[in-house]
Amino acid sequence: MEAALWYVLTGTRGGPNRVRLLRAVDERPRNANQLAEDLDLDYKTVRHHLDVLVDNDIVESSGDDYGAVYLPTDRVREHWDTVEDIIEEAES
Repeated sequence: MEAALWYVLTGTRGGPNRVRLLRAVDERPRNANQLAEDLDLDYKTVRHHLDVLVDNDIVESSGDDYGAVYLPTDRVREHWDTVEDIIEEAES
């Protein structure tokens, strides 16, 4: 899981936005539209990054497709120290 976190959150061009999305849904679960508004990102960009995070078991959705609310998976919560290390590195 740690390798997947490092790759998805730092190893690709979209990493900084994925870090922002993960921090936002950890703070408060939200749907894609709320995330786009709160983070001042394009809705399609948010959807793309959420799909990547879901595909890598970093966030999960709850609810129907359009109004689905996203939150970190239990697996990510178990490795939250790694997420904090990644966030710290991304901010420096």
